[in-house]
Amino acid sequence: RGVPGIACGQIDIGNAATDMTKQLEVGALQADGSVLAEPTMSVDDVADAVLYMVELPLNANVLSMTVMASGMPFVGRG
Repeated sequence: RGVPGIACGQIDIGNAATDMTKQLEVGALQADGSVLAEPTMSVDDVADAVLYMVELPLNANVLSMTVMASGMPFVGRG
């Protein structure tokens, strides 16, 4: 068996602290209509997750990964 030439995976990123998510730290509309501040995580943490996927050998793969700020109200949102 040979090693595959291409490995592919998906990473879902939730609430990384960027200019786009600054409003989340002040308050974001929630499903129940309330406005609450949401946690964010460092972009460096996202980069570490991507680097982990990149550095795997071609005979191993991360098919799907969700990296998100601890305490986010919903998985996959953000």
